[in-house]
Amino acid sequence: MDLLTANDRPGEYPGSYHASIARQLPPFPKAEGTMRADVCIIGAGYTGLSAALHLRQRGYDVVVLEAQRVGFGASGRNGGHVTAGQRIEQDDLEAMMGKETAHKLWDIGNQAVDLVRTLSRDPAVETDFHDGIIHADHRARHVAHGHAYARKLQEEYGYDLIRPLDRDEMRHMVGSPAYHGGTLDMGSGHIDPLQFALGLARMAVSAGARIFEASKVTHIEEGEPARVRTESAEVTADHVILGCNGYLGGLNAHVAARVMPINNFVATTEPMSPEEQESLIRDNHAVSDSKFVVNYFRFSDDHRLIFGGGESYGYRFPSDIRAKVMKPMLEIYPQLKGAKLSHAWGGTLAITMNRMPHFARLAGNILSFSGYSGHGLALGTLAGQIAAETVAGQAERFDVMASVPTPRFPGGATLRSPLLVLAMLWYSMRDKL
Repeated sequence: MDLLTANDRPGEYPGSYHASIARQLPPFPKAEGTMRADVCIIGAGYTGLSAALHLRQRGYDVVVLEAQRVGFGASGRNGGHVTAGQRIEQDDLEAMMGKETAHKLWDIGNQAVDLVRTLSRDPAVETDFHDGIIHADHRARHVAHGHAYARKLQEEYGYDLIRPLDRDEMRHMVGSPAYHGGTLDMGSGHIDPLQFALGLARMAVSAGARIFEASKVTHIEEGEPARVRTESAEVTADHVILGCNGYLGGLNAHVAARVMPINNFVATTEPMSPEEQESLIRDNHAVSDSKFVVNYFRFSDDHRLIFGGGESYGYRFPSDIRAKVMKPMLEIYPQLKGAKLSHAWGGTLAITMNRMPHFARLAGNILSFSGYSGHGLALGTLAGQIAAETVAGQAERFDVMASVPTPRFPGGATLRSPLLVLAMLWYSMRDKL
């Protein structure tokens, strides 16, 4: 199944709230004929666009090949959360990698948030960065661990931007009976995801990057230089960067065996009053909860609740996405019964077995960055910067990220789909217990 077209029309953004308000870019041309570049980037999401921008700032000639539209995939459809650190907790990273590397990974995760915050200040990015993510525990037994973890970050990592929330303060901050406590992380935040992606594209083009849309890559021929082919073009390049994430398809078997696409779903309400917004989430923070099939939500700048949730048991989007998102939304906010949803859409992200990103050198001059497991807004953007410095011969951060092992999924790419069904059924049941 080609996930580029399985649920979407070629050359069109989904019917998302983000797409409805964005100042979209005119279509870029389709790649035709033969081209030469220092670097060919495959995918115009956060990773590809950030790589293009940072490579151009270093003086490299860059071609970006996008199968659909700029920001078409998860980069333009996600919930907009920009989260500090890595996808898994530092305790687990210390056990996996040792304390020294775990500290480096923590620093890299925070550099990712800093980069998004810095880039968002450019006039080309027509949206604001808002500080604060509340991590909400849906089980009372999770609260002690969350508070201890906040203390660990404060004491061992010098991170003083996080603090615990008890049950009463959580109820004050999030107007829901579903949560028993949690933490508030002011080093994290949220932003309009598509506006941010389009801003990166504007910055990259202004810096001199050449972007082509409707240009699906069909083959990469390894070599020095490498050759990247689409249906109608061939790009010869000294370096190749893969930034495909959930839309890689069969382009590289090594990555496909370790990075699995999954779908997630998001909906928005009609605009609320500022008072209604404050009754649901105080101080314009974002919220994500402790479920494995996570619920994540925040408000838009025009006071719409943007709610993501609902597990997926296959790669086709459900016929009624509104109903799929409304179910978990009403579990969190029963007071919204009867509320109308103005937009609902699905998207494809990518996960790894251990939920850590997969950074890989597939050949001496071919790099791949994917598997962000829900942290792609921050880590995907930073991956582009890391890609640029790696091409330039400064691979320290790349080597730290690439040192994290990425296990193959059982059965590799062949069994990912049935494995996805079983896994999501299991974790959905676990969340309900």
